[in-house]
Formats: sequence, C-alpha cells, structure tokens
Amino acid sequence: MADFYTDTQRTLQDEFQTRGLADRLSEAILSEELTAEQTAFIHSRNMFFLSTVDEQGFPSSSYKGGAPGFVRVPNSRTLVFPNYDGNGMFMSLGNIEAKAKVGLLFIDFETPQRMRVRGEARLLRDGPMLASYPGASIAVEVEIERVWQNCPRYVHKMQPVEQSPYLPAEDGSVRLALWKRIDLVQDVLPAADQAEAEALGLITAEEYEARVAGGDG
Repeated sequence: MADFYTDTQRTLQDEFQTRGLADRLSEAILSEELTAEQTAFIHSRNMFFLSTVDEQGFPSSSYKGGAPGFVRVPNSRTLVFPNYDGNGMFMSLGNIEAKAKVGLLFIDFETPQRMRVRGEARLLRDGPMLASYPGASIAVEVEIERVWQNCPRYVHKMQPVEQSPYLPAEDGSVRLALWKRIDLVQDVLPAADQAEAEALGLITAEEYEARVAGGDG
C-alpha cells in the first residue's frame, strides 16, 4: 500500500505531524478486495455517493439510490450498480466513459459507519448483468483498486422513512418523474415521455416547485 498517498498528501501529513498515523492506518484498514463483511454491508445499502472526474479535471459527485442490494458484488474485486432514468445530462456516466476512475462512499446512518471504495469503472450497455436490472439503461462495473473503512464519528444518526416511489418495478416499469410533466421541457423530452406527460397532465414550473416543497418530488 506504499503508493496509496500522493506527494501532496504526504506534505500535509508532515505539516500536521500525522505521517506515522497515516501509515499505521493504511497498514490496518486498506485492502485491495472486499471481505465477506464488507460485501454484506454493501448489499444492505440502498444508496451511496459516487465521485467521478471529467476530461477537464473537475470532480463531480452524485447520489445513487435503489432498493437494498442494488449494488452487487460478483466477486471480491468487482462491484456492479445500475443507472436508472435521470435528467439526461449523463455527467457521471460521461466521466466514467472518459476517465474511468471512480470513488464510492457507502454510509449506514442508523448505526453510523462508512466505507470507501475506489477503482476503475466501465459501462455495460448490454449483456446478462444489465438485463438483470429491470428499468436500468446501463450497468456500471467497477474493478476495485482500494477499500477502506472510515471513522463514523461525524456521521449524523438518522432513520429512513420510506423507499423512493420512483424505483423501477420488477417488470422494469417506472413512474414518470414529476419534472418531466413541466410544460417548458416537453419539446426536448423523448417521445414516450412526452406522451405519458400529456396523459398525466402538464404542470407549470411554479406548480412543480410547490409540489416539491410539499414533499412530492
């Protein structure tokens, strides 16, 4: 694990006299593959945070949610997650296509703990793995490079209320996102979304904001 820290990270460790601590931690908690316990932790999560980097070097972070077990671990060096319908910007997937390097942060807010994974990802546009995720447009496969636990002391203890009503059903069907019913975006939506929005009834941007403020996202 000697190559884990960068020169700049080492400079800061020396400035704040934590090089020895950093070395001890890397010896104790860093791994190149997932343990059985870490795999079970990932399978129990219904969300994680994903970080990627674009061609200009700018990082991007996003929230990824699904039903518990939507992130899968085929083996100790690989994990897979689906990409569900989004806003069409493709920032995270575009970054993965360009640069591949990713970071994932898994958190348990009920019994505070957190785990980081980093590696290189690729997009799966077809095949059995994608087919096993109803409603997903792409699956993302991550080849794990490092795994480590983090101190959870600053994780706020919270309890979940309910699953998102927008998760794909077993047959792959999904509820149309409320924002896709805004009248101002109809001309740039895919035809199928336009038809469904028309059938459900269009709304104004002001109506959308009011409904979101009321908890209907």
